[in-house]
Amino acid sequence: MSENLDALDARLLLLLTDSPRLGVLECARRLGVARGTVQARLDRLTERGILGGFPPELDLAAMGYGLTAFAWLEIAQGRRAEVTEALSAIDEVCEVHATTGQGDLFVRMVARGNDDLQRVIDEVVGVPDVLRTSTSIALSTPVPPRVRPLLERTARG
Repeated sequence: MSENLDALDARLLLLLTDSPRLGVLECARRLGVARGTVQARLDRLTERGILGGFPPELDLAAMGYGLTAFAWLEIAQGRRAEVTEALSAIDEVCEVHATTGQGDLFVRMVARGNDDLQRVIDEVVGVPDVLRTSTSIALSTPVPPRVRPLLERTARG
């Protein structure tokens, strides 16, 4: 059974979201708690799977992947594990979600441009047991991936 975050957990995660390179001692100082408290909270958040690490935030467009696309995939029944394994081998596939509704899998992918996107789509369509795809190109990202509002609400209590 998972327990909810408390306000201190949320404040700690907000602090690390804003400054992921802060050490435990500096986090304790800024939060007004003991170093051991911060370390115990980090350990517990990691054990519970809430805190998975501190990867850098990368701008894919600045790296040359300025085109983002989403695809709904219909796949052969019972073949999700095999299809997702094959999709994970395509470097430009950034996320795959198993879904309900119009498709079986929802895929976020990136490309360097339209010609490159065609190559990526061809790779996706070439995965065995992918029956049909429907792809859309993202024109902009007005709300990027985020968790801050949830953390802020929890931090307020």
